[in-house]
Amino acid sequence: MWQAIADQISTELQQDFRISHKQQLATHSDNLLFHISGAEQQYLVKLNRRDVLDSFEAEALSLRFIQNRHCVRVPQVICAGQTIEKSFLVLEYLPLATDHPYGWQALGHQLAFLHQADDQAMYGFDWDNYLSSTLQPNQWGSNWSVFFSEQRIGWLLQLLAEQQQSYGDIDKIVERVRQRLHHHQPKPALVHGECWRGNVGFLGEAPVLFDPACYFGDREVDLAFAGLFDPLPSAFFSAYQQVHALPEGFTERKDLYNLYHLLHLAYLRGGRYSWQAQELIQQLLS
Repeated sequence: MWQAIADQISTELQQDFRISHKQQLATHSDNLLFHISGAEQQYLVKLNRRDVLDSFEAEALSLRFIQNRHCVRVPQVICAGQTIEKSFLVLEYLPLATDHPYGWQALGHQLAFLHQADDQAMYGFDWDNYLSSTLQPNQWGSNWSVFFSEQRIGWLLQLLAEQQQSYGDIDKIVERVRQRLHHHQPKPALVHGECWRGNVGFLGEAPVLFDPACYFGDREVDLAFAGLFDPLPSAFFSAYQQVHALPEGFTERKDLYNLYHLLHLAYLRGGRYSWQAQELIQQLLS
């Protein structure tokens, strides 16, 4: 397996690469994560089952999409492929720290620049991708309230229903979400899609984003999730506001946007996330 991966790296970079050292790394995802090196070359390798290659390919596309905006650093994609037993994604290896006293301010500025980088008229993406291991549909649409209510909340409620997790009448909940967002038609922005502390690192004071679930949507979804679990420092939010101030009503919308992530965690893990999602839905319907 490792020889096949080394051969594909060599082919992609058009220079010989041989693995002299590999080390498995800790990760919060379902993937296996390895740091490999040879001579002066170092790479990060994600491994999973053969049938999840499309997830790695979607991640590679999202990383390249962000990289092409030249606003915030992401790991460079080397290649993705399959061996007899596994699928893999090879990325630039970056020795990242989890914190930096000035890095959060830089991240706030750079994420704001990313959100301003495109002139897009529609919501969605050119391909479906994944939120962690869960398929995330991105069919293009012109109405934000319809896109978010159907392709985010409705989609997950249907997946949960297939797990025998019921949160009430799906059509009713989707319609209430649509109504809540009916008068909110933000300019579509390229969002990271899963912007939380676990997907941020620092190379010196330079921030690095990884594990994206990109699409064109309301930029507020990134800011909402950044404040949900182990919130990013206040310096991040202040810096973002300096570049691209949030509109009135964000405070009222952020719980609605975070319902998507709570439903997703309920789908993956159940437990307290199911209770939190149920509470939010009850507030929505009341």
